[in-house]
Amino acid sequence: MIDTATLIAFSIAALFLLIIPGPGIMYLLVRSISQGRKAGFISSLGLSAGTLVHVLATTLGLSAVLLTSAVAFNVVKSLGALYLVYLGIQAILDRKPLQLTKPVKAVSLSQLFTDGFIVSVFNPKIAMFFIAFLPQFVAPTAGNTTLQMLNLGLIFVALATLVDFLFAGVAGTFHRYLTNSVTKSAIPRYLTGSIYIGLGIGTALYDRPAD
Repeated sequence: MIDTATLIAFSIAALFLLIIPGPGIMYLLVRSISQGRKAGFISSLGLSAGTLVHVLATTLGLSAVLLTSAVAFNVVKSLGALYLVYLGIQAILDRKPLQLTKPVKAVSLSQLFTDGFIVSVFNPKIAMFFIAFLPQFVAPTAGNTTLQMLNLGLIFVALATLVDFLFAGVAGTFHRYLTNSVTKSAIPRYLTGSIYIGLGIGTALYDRPAD
């Protein structure tokens, strides 16, 4: 069983990592600002579901492939980068103006969840975090190591959801203050598209840690 000191240390370290802006946070901010808090909350749940996939994969030992195989890592990295770039291009090409009185109709709640899930699953930084960081808090003498990793992973997902909800709530408040003159211009779609494309490029340039 994991001792209290380890749980506290892990939680503190996880919170520090979670508040550092990354692809997931930036994606969440864009969704929240452009479509409001509800969209941000749904996107948060999608991100958390994707993170849960990494937790289960790490627990089962499948994520180790990403650490030992450059090909597998590059596949995940490339898919994630391409998807973010796709979202960026899609946003830029969408010429329909944003409406403040109702959510952006182009993206349904189910699509918001799915997009968040995909962004999270194909984010190599999350996989590398669980592979390199999680085992540091696992002690062979504390019992079943697989169960320890699963418990720590679930704690991380819970903390990630709380942090994401906070970001979504704060960012979503800006939605109602955007002026019609701005939302009806091309600025939002170019800004949103640029952020997505930038995240895609950043993901593509992320390298595996040296052996």
